[in-house]
Amino acid sequence: MKLDRAGFSLSGSGGFGSSQKGDLRARSAPRGYSFPSKAADRRKFSRGGRRRRPEAQLHAAVVEHLRLRAKPDVLWLHCPNGERRDKITGAKLKRMGVLAGASDLLLWHQGNSFALELKAPGGRLSEAQLEFLSRFNDAGGHTAIAEGLDRALACLEAWGLLVGRTQ
Repeated sequence: MKLDRAGFSLSGSGGFGSSQKGDLRARSAPRGYSFPSKAADRRKFSRGGRRRRPEAQLHAAVVEHLRLRAKPDVLWLHCPNGERRDKITGAKLKRMGVLAGASDLLLWHQGNSFALELKAPGGRLSEAQLEFLSRFNDAGGHTAIAEGLDRALACLEAWGLLVGRTQ
């Protein structure tokens, strides 16, 4: 079932005791809470009701370039640290050695280690990410923070990890 904001209602009456059909804001908000504006909703969601995730889109584009253009002797992986998890899974992963702030992509080539942190335009690094990059550098690795696809590809090319050049 596709959830359309304009047509949302519970039991056809507007839901939550509302007299206005189709708008969640028709009911009163709990004290200390205000409903987000419709403009904020439009910024968070794209067509089809799916959440926009510009960093995930950037990540997928960079990975596609790596799959197609990485030199044969380049080893790379993604550390899937960033998703939301329940407390039990989070505790299990922590016991297994998951490191907070690990970069999005870790790469190795001819005895060199690289950590690439991807950020969508306007994205910020967390303290854990800054700490990881510092420790990675201290351990002799090469690190970079790339905002956007062009900068990420330029970095991978500068490190000599990709075959060919972007146009």
